[in-house]
Amino acid sequence: QVQLIESGGGLVQAGGSLTLSCAVSTRTFSSYGLGWFRQAPGKEREFVAAIAWRGGSTYYADSVKGRFTISRDNAENTMYLQMNSLKHEDTAVYYCAADLAGRFDDSSSYYDPRSYRSWGQGTQVTVSS
Repeated sequence: QVQLIESGGGLVQAGGSLTLSCAVSTRTFSSYGLGWFRQAPGKEREFVAAIAWRGGSTYYADSVKGRFTISRDNAENTMYLQMNSLKHEDTAVYYCAADLAGRFDDSSSYYDPRSYRSWGQGTQVTVSS
């Protein structure tokens, strides 16, 4: 079973930056599509960003486009989320998710949490206003 471990969350002031990491335990990391989701208190889990299995395509929620950057290092089995210009409304628990490339029929699949069968435990990001 694939295990995902997030790190890098914390408390930051509005306008600041954080980088989240997601370490994935699998021998076939490059075959996985990867995503970041977040859930704020009292709200549903929402899509943040995703990166295709070969890393050639990236996808972003409109709310983070231009501020967040998703990337992956296939040699290190790690995915990253660089978050800049953070806002109070970015406060949430951030989860990384993964699944094999065959689970993603088209680009819209990356936005759907049901496409991902493996999830991390989450890391808290708090942005003070």
